[in-house]
Amino acid sequence: MITADKIHELAGKKQTTELNIRREYVQNLFLSYFYQQKETDKVFFKGGTALRIIYGSPRFSEDLDFSAAYFGVKEIEEAILNALNEIQRENIKVVLRESKKTSGGFLALVEFDGISINLQVSLREGEKRGEALTVVNDFIPPYTIISLSKDQLVEEKMQALFSRQKPRDFYDLYFMLRANLIPIDRRNFLKKALGMLEKTSINFRKELEQFLPHSQWPIIKNFKSVLQRELQRFI
Repeated sequence: MITADKIHELAGKKQTTELNIRREYVQNLFLSYFYQQKETDKVFFKGGTALRIIYGSPRFSEDLDFSAAYFGVKEIEEAILNALNEIQRENIKVVLRESKKTSGGFLALVEFDGISINLQVSLREGEKRGEALTVVNDFIPPYTIISLSKDQLVEEKMQALFSRQKPRDFYDLYFMLRANLIPIDRRNFLKKALGMLEKTSINFRKELEQFLPHSQWPIIKNFKSVLQRELQRFI
């Protein structure tokens, strides 16, 4: 189990709160144990937390999202429970608050020493492709995950922006542009994103500040203008 001194040290190093560090610690711990479970090579890690853990996004994230191919709810729940049992051996109190089938898959709400994390698994039909990657992190030894393929992960993040238009979705778009993750043949979507951005009245600083290191705060001070300029570079 990570020590309080190490959490304090990393919070200073990463210019963020100790809560973000504690949450990211248990996220990495869960992923490492989850992908040791039987047949989880058919479950693909995705979403904003994947952008951070795999591709280095500055934005800390709250939940863990997955897509599963040819994997049932019963098998998903068993793999999650097995991973949680292993985490308890690390002297971390784990409470499963909710575990249920949803219209699109499976949802579990878990508390790790009081830190709530949603585990969401999409079981919707459609071809999904995964790739094995090694995660090097500040908390535990390197471990292997199965990520949703980069092009599909980016595509789903763009679709999330169009359907939800949340502050984190706009920031993730900014990161993907800066990291050159958006394929050229999908950049026609950027005109639509720019139109949505111009109409929004979101207070980006209020919504994003708690999840970004201090070094990113100047960017979100006038984030709407920053993202507008970035989008216009590609349109």
